[in-house]
Amino acid sequence: MRGPEDVVHNARNGASLEDVKAWMAEANVTDWLHLCEAAVFMGALDLVDGWSEHLTPAQAAVLEMVRIRAAIGRLNEAVIEAALAVCSSQDTRDFALEGRVRMERGLFRFEQEDYEGARDDLTWAETRLKSVAKASRDHDLAILNKAAFHLALGEQVMALQVYGEMSRKDGHANESIAISRLAAGRIYGDLGQMFDALRLLWISHAHAILAGQRLLAIEAGTTFVDMAEAHLSDDAQPMQEQVESAGPRNIGDEAPMPGVLRSEAEEVLEWCAAACGDRVDGVERPDLRAVALLSARYGRLDIVSHVIGAQDAVEDPMLCAVMQHVDDEGEEAWSRRMAQLTMHALDPQTEV
Repeated sequence: MRGPEDVVHNARNGASLEDVKAWMAEANVTDWLHLCEAAVFMGALDLVDGWSEHLTPAQAAVLEMVRIRAAIGRLNEAVIEAALAVCSSQDTRDFALEGRVRMERGLFRFEQEDYEGARDDLTWAETRLKSVAKASRDHDLAILNKAAFHLALGEQVMALQVYGEMSRKDGHANESIAISRLAAGRIYGDLGQMFDALRLLWISHAHAILAGQRLLAIEAGTTFVDMAEAHLSDDAQPMQEQVESAGPRNIGDEAPMPGVLRSEAEEVLEWCAAACGDRVDGVERPDLRAVALLSARYGRLDIVSHVIGAQDAVEDPMLCAVMQHVDDEGEEAWSRRMAQLTMHALDPQTEV
């Protein structure tokens, strides 16, 4: 089993407590709150009612917060404060869950445009979770949320410092590492520090693959290939060597010159094309759009040959617009297909 969702799926068919405990051990689910949360999001509320008796008071308070958000799509201040009161009271205190609820309050305060209150809560939560639950799911979320807060306020350097807290050696989830490196890579790219940008995007792509996050891996991979185009070099070190040899630099030290082997950039592009699959349908295909544009720029239209000439199967008008520029021989056909899809969007009765 891969996670709590598998346990919930099996338990829906009826299971004894002993079966559930065995599946939890197999899926490496260590507490009932994690399992109950998965059941809430999967709509298995009957299972939640039975399993909630295994929760501590603090866990039950957090679960109530999760159930309310799932039911109405948001939290209010009273719900958060009620959970925080239980998680921070002397008799029922749970240090890790207190950090989690403070993170939730920080997000709520940000939505209310109380930016200083949000800053205090998000900083407090990340510090607490780093202390008592380092590299846990909640600690990862605290880091990502705190960095996103800084980005929302235009504090790019602060966001980079926060992302830097997520070391690849500390046991953070591969998905969390991939998300943090993708965001940090984009920031470095915006700042013109391309050596660091390319290295981080490469790491993001690799960890997204390890996490089984296909769309995230495509996003990181195509962003890497896009930025790498201006820095292709026959003398470049392989990216893995660049990653392994990179280290902290002193103030005033110049960053190494960015360089990527064309073969490595094309290898990533080929992986992304394959990960898009053979199907070209779907009303939103940002994955295929990015791959098609990059394949044209790299002179590798062979990897999107299944899209060329497939106008009738394409359902994304923006993909049609891309293919107009990529597929010279089919330019008129792509233009007609884009017009059909646009008319259909305006009037669903229009045939496509």
